[in-house]
Amino acid sequence: MPNIYQEGLDKNTANYAPLTPLTFIARSAYVYPERTAVIHGQRRYTWLETFARSRRLASALRAQGVGEGDTVAAMLNNTPEMIDCHFGVPATGAVLNTLNTRLDAETIAFMLEHGEAKVLFTDREYSPTIKKALAMVQRKILVVDVDDAEYSGPGERLGSREYEEFIAEGSADFPWTGPDDEWRAISLNYTSGTTGNPKGVVYHHRGAYLNSFSNIVSWGMQPHAVYLWTLPMFHCNGWCFVWTMAANAGTNVCLRRVDPKLIFAAIREHGVTHYCGAPIVHSLMANAPAELRAGITHKVAGLIAAAPPPAAVIEAMANIGVDLTHVYGLTETYGPAAVCAKHAHWASLPIGRQVELNGRQGVRYHAQEGITVLEPTTMEAVPWDGETMGEIMFRGNLVMKGYLKNPKATAESFAGGWYHTGDLAVMHPDGYVKIKDRSKDVIISGGENISSIEVEDVLYKHPAVIAAAVVATPDPTWGEVPCAFLELREGATANEQEVIDFCRQNMARFKVPKRVIFCTLPKTSTGKIQKYVLREQAKSSAAIE
Repeated sequence: MPNIYQEGLDKNTANYAPLTPLTFIARSAYVYPERTAVIHGQRRYTWLETFARSRRLASALRAQGVGEGDTVAAMLNNTPEMIDCHFGVPATGAVLNTLNTRLDAETIAFMLEHGEAKVLFTDREYSPTIKKALAMVQRKILVVDVDDAEYSGPGERLGSREYEEFIAEGSADFPWTGPDDEWRAISLNYTSGTTGNPKGVVYHHRGAYLNSFSNIVSWGMQPHAVYLWTLPMFHCNGWCFVWTMAANAGTNVCLRRVDPKLIFAAIREHGVTHYCGAPIVHSLMANAPAELRAGITHKVAGLIAAAPPPAAVIEAMANIGVDLTHVYGLTETYGPAAVCAKHAHWASLPIGRQVELNGRQGVRYHAQEGITVLEPTTMEAVPWDGETMGEIMFRGNLVMKGYLKNPKATAESFAGGWYHTGDLAVMHPDGYVKIKDRSKDVIISGGENISSIEVEDVLYKHPAVIAAAVVATPDPTWGEVPCAFLELREGATANEQEVIDFCRQNMARFKVPKRVIFCTLPKTSTGKIQKYVLREQAKSSAAIE
């Protein structure tokens, strides 16, 4: 029998448009042209000016032959140029690849090659790393330098022109149209918590649009929020908050580096209402001298991710007027896709119970279809008893398209019709998810994912090391840090500082083990290192210290 609601009721340009966050900046520039969009040092841009800069960038890129399916990489700090890129690059049909500024040259080179970057915008601060990376890359890349007036440190220009010169070549009247299909890629983000080479996570316009809105609704942001950029914009496109702030018609307060003095000064001067960050950011703020917080009388909302916040941090942040909300997600879910949605009566509970409730990974974001805990082989739901462990899985619009050039990993991650996070968790009786362990031995330190196997690979290169195992150990500042257990070759010697120095020469600094313990590694009868034993040792030794 024919469906009467299908006949003659087709999609057309009058009743349908593909979802894209590119519409947000166009609307804010139209409705609030004179409202301040970006603050960075002495620089100020309205929404109309920010829109014009993004259009000039798109026009200049198009003149260089950048278009549908091309990749434009950015090695940038939290500056106005990075905001421009989040709109100007996808406006050409190209895909934005934001690079982690903390990575080493070899990893950056891999990303530039794997992502087939056609253009690279790079801050002068990172010229030593980028110069080495470009020397390893075989493809031709147009390099455009960003010379930020707020940076006075060392560095050199590597490209043929500077950013402002480049966008001056473009037109502010560049036609502003979105993709013909909302499934088209908008950005490429590389994971840092996998073994071997990082995987390229591809976002689509639809997911970016929906998560941008979900950030507002799930967090309860008021219109025209003043958002401080303590979270790196390179990390999951700043959890989609670059696009969120355009939808909100709020103000972006840029910050090149995380420093409590600068954070509190910005909050005080600009009336910051919202910010996001890993536990380390909140810990730095909570432990900052009281005089830095003087003069701040308004309420500030903060999102915290990664390790659950310790009680002392939640209490200290509440005392200085910061209301924390815990969110959970991964690179593969556009950043936060779950939130520990609060209930009013929680506030009347003892602080210990509040921390227990607020430290959970929570429930799905508004724009996400589902989060659950399943037994990964049978795909059956675990009991809601707070004890039976399974794997956290997501389903919905806030899940990546897949991994670039990696169909095998993509298929494995979507097995059974859910995205497998690799995080082991329980489901509480109220339907809230709580992480218990990580199946892939990923260490989350200060919000950064660290692969234990990647660190072990470097340790095995040390001439004195015959066996190595790296596990997480609790840390009051970073949440958790890498702890290395080493077994030395017969007759060989090494000390902790020597090993740490060796690691610093061969990997990004945030991945370097903070503790090194020499011992005979515990092994199974088949020779497999028993990491669960080492985890307990690491926890015990950390507790003693």
